[in-house]
Amino acid sequence: DQFNVTSYDVTAVAIMTLQAFAGMWINTFIVSVICMAWVKKKTLNSNEKILLLLGCSRFWLLFLSWLYSFLSTIYPHSLYVHPALQLVVSIQGFFNCSNLWVSACLCVFYCIKISDFRNSFFIYLKVKIDRIVSWLLLGSLLFSLVIGIVAYDIADKVHCNNRNSTGQGTFGKARIKMDKHFFPSFFLTGFGYAVSFMAVTFSALLLLFSLQRHKRNMQTNSMKDLSMDAHIKAMKSILSFLVMYSINFASLILKLVYTTKNGSPVLFLIVVFLYAFPGVHSLILIFSNPKLEKTLLRILPCVKFRVCMR
Repeated sequence: DQFNVTSYDVTAVAIMTLQAFAGMWINTFIVSVICMAWVKKKTLNSNEKILLLLGCSRFWLLFLSWLYSFLSTIYPHSLYVHPALQLVVSIQGFFNCSNLWVSACLCVFYCIKISDFRNSFFIYLKVKIDRIVSWLLLGSLLFSLVIGIVAYDIADKVHCNNRNSTGQGTFGKARIKMDKHFFPSFFLTGFGYAVSFMAVTFSALLLLFSLQRHKRNMQTNSMKDLSMDAHIKAMKSILSFLVMYSINFASLILKLVYTTKNGSPVLFLIVVFLYAFPGVHSLILIFSNPKLEKTLLRILPCVKFRVCMR
């Protein structure tokens, strides 16, 4: 492979590196705080389990995405060909899918835990929420594992096709074969994106209906309780996530469309946002969680003081 890096590539890698390591620091903070609480309490509640798995998934997603972009920039003709890149692509696909599905599980958890519908099925879900969360997380990991296996299988087939089609005259045929191998991955990945997006949307709508219903009851009784505050806080968290998730969902679909058009400015902007999403949303989760927010505000002055001392 020829080593050829342009100024555009250097700028792109620099921006992605800044975003990736900022997001990795934010998610490392979430994981560290939850792990310390786990050591103290010897147990974790459902919300902490989701945040722990989400923080781990996003940390490794950002690291592998940065590693892949770095290696593919240095060796542009090794895309989906080098065995190391094949492995990175498959593991990256696993953590990307895990990130989306665990995020959707968090929204479903907020919806079931806070909403106060009197439906018997909804009451059953509220009682069994802890067991449901465990199964949702297990299902998310299994589906993500399937995505990772499919990504590795496709990368391996593309590797074999490109290795057997090294001549100039067969390059076009190899490209066509590569695009054909992408279709099953596109369909399965798009299906996963769509289902998780629908889960987030329905969770937000149900929580909104529950908030309106609860608000009417409180106005009738001329009083306000903690449930009202919990509804509003959860709605702010889910709605902010829904807006980001909508943009992220559109970016993921566009990435599937532009994935074979390397060097496209549109693809670069899409990737920039995809790098920003895990860090920005994790930051929103920190400020929506009193324990995480309090710990972060306590740590920041110490970090600032040490930086100034240097």
